[in-house]
Amino acid sequence: MTLLSVEGLTVELPGSARPVLDTVHLRVAAGEVVGLVGESGSGKSVTARSALGLLPARAHVTGRVLVEGKDLVGADAARLREVRTSVASMVFQDPRAGINPVRRIGDFLAEPLRLVKGWSRRQAEARALELLAAVGLPDPPRHLRQYPHQLSGGMLQRVMIAGALAGEPKLLLCDEPTTALDVSTQAEILALLGALQRERGLGMLLITHDIELAAATCDRVYVMYAGRIVEEASAADLFGSPRHPYTRGLLGSTPPLTGPMERLHPVPGAPMSLAESAPGCAFAARCAFAEPGRCDQAPPGLLPLPAAAVPSTAAADPTGSADRRAACFRVAELPAVVTSEVAP
Repeated sequence: MTLLSVEGLTVELPGSARPVLDTVHLRVAAGEVVGLVGESGSGKSVTARSALGLLPARAHVTGRVLVEGKDLVGADAARLREVRTSVASMVFQDPRAGINPVRRIGDFLAEPLRLVKGWSRRQAEARALELLAAVGLPDPPRHLRQYPHQLSGGMLQRVMIAGALAGEPKLLLCDEPTTALDVSTQAEILALLGALQRERGLGMLLITHDIELAAATCDRVYVMYAGRIVEEASAADLFGSPRHPYTRGLLGSTPPLTGPMERLHPVPGAPMSLAESAPGCAFAARCAFAEPGRCDQAPPGLLPLPAAAVPSTAAADPTGSADRRAACFRVAELPAVVTSEVAP
């Protein structure tokens, strides 16, 4: 069952030289973990917020955002409230920005249950205790009485996850949930999210700038650049044989977790801002494979890869290659090995 289907979503803001999102297509099924990867400013968070109707009021939106088959673009307040309270929830980047600092943790968790479900205070607090236990906090009754400043960043992120699970959602949107945490706490939070996702059969969209993290935790991955999806593949295929130059650049600039240390090859230049635009491929100015007169004239579409463009190792995997797509005119010409090819 497809929980989230984004179809041709375009979001434009007044004063921007280009769309924040440009004909984005994306889907998340029940029980599936999908990654959305890209540098800061690529449009990842805006894509996730569209699933909850959290786009700016001044945004001009076209396309469709289907949650359980119902379009949220232009939906009224009642429909959005229904989605936010029972179908989809979001875990934001910074837990300290998402919880009122002068309210107790128990109020943060219990108040929505009382307002939305009409529960009594006792029922809501009992549910809050269950949620805190489910996310692994060691002393739920004590934490229920504490204020946000009395908890560490990792503990507070667990509270945020508990709040996201309060309405028993089917779809969990995680917007870089470990960004503000140390490495060991990041691993704990990711393990917790994975366990909750498997136990509850949730569909999950994981937004991250770490492509190796996405490859290790997701079933499928979308790579986004300047508001457009530039590659889609199974996690194994994407990590083993990336086909878009931008994806290859992200992997080439990431230090390996195992094996010998090698010189990193960062992607040259800087991501395109909303004050910039280009008639052709947005990545052309940073791409060593860009072909003048072609790549800078029109943006390439996101198309299925031809058989010749898929390495034999990936083609042998019956679970991944069929859904591979990339937005690059020269994808069939790229070498199979990721090297320093992104350097100018």
